[in-house]
Amino acid sequence: MLVWIGLLLLAALLGAGWWLWTPDQPRAALEARHAAPPSRFVEVDGVRLHVRDTGPRDAPAVLLLHGFGSSLHTWEAWSRLLDAERRVIRLDLPGFALTGPDPTGDYSDLRAVALLAGLLDAVGVPRADVVGSSMGGRIAWRFAAERPGRVRRLVLMAPDGFASAGFSYDKPAGVSPMMRALPYTLPTPLLRAGLAPAYADPAALTDEVVALYRDMMLAPGVRRAILDRMATHVLVRPEPILQRIAAPVLLLWGEQDRMVPAPHAADYARELRDSRTVVLPGLGHVPMEENPARSLAPVAAFLAQ
Repeated sequence: MLVWIGLLLLAALLGAGWWLWTPDQPRAALEARHAAPPSRFVEVDGVRLHVRDTGPRDAPAVLLLHGFGSSLHTWEAWSRLLDAERRVIRLDLPGFALTGPDPTGDYSDLRAVALLAGLLDAVGVPRADVVGSSMGGRIAWRFAAERPGRVRRLVLMAPDGFASAGFSYDKPAGVSPMMRALPYTLPTPLLRAGLAPAYADPAALTDEVVALYRDMMLAPGVRRAILDRMATHVLVRPEPILQRIAAPVLLLWGEQDRMVPAPHAADYARELRDSRTVVLPGLGHVPMEENPARSLAPVAAFLAQ
């Protein structure tokens, strides 16, 4: 009897494992669905970057950098509103979506800075306005500090960079045991639950949005690259770096941001030489997705100056 119970439990575990097992999706199928023109791939220092470069080639350029676990698709609505008068360059950052893993395994901010400079060289843009969201915001302010001649104006949307409770500077944060399962499984309900805090309005997190995020997470090697990034990322003290930024800065926050709450804007304003802060009522961590027109208005006004 005990043998049969054991076999039934083993069968149940194997069945659960089979149900939860989520392999990577074929790259060709994902690119057919999500990388049609104007998408193209630009190789920079051994990394095949998924890029969209739209708008007039002789117009002022703006470079858009997405957040952790996201992709260039997060800027789709903004791009449609901007590219009548601006050259809009966006990419899947290394380790994410259709760019996929960096063969070097280096996901440091300085590596990202070098790749962004190489991308601007490759598309013939000497200087651009730079907009970064969350993790992309941290990369944006590091880029502005390291390559000041390449950044005209800087927009930081709820940027990452200051250590929150439980995290320390100058040492890797590590990867939790639960996160180590990421390369093997990605149940849609858990993904939806993980995305939900980024949206003030739950209705903005549609089935289509969840499906897109899921497809981008299932691109070959992306989930393991996310773990590699988490395992090796070292948060450095931001104050000395922020103090070096000469470009004018717009700090943009959703009032109902539950990921990086709006009061954190004061940390940046205290260190930056030239900044102004706009808080958007009723919006969360991804205002460009929740309300593109309203969130873009202060950005467009700032960049037009």
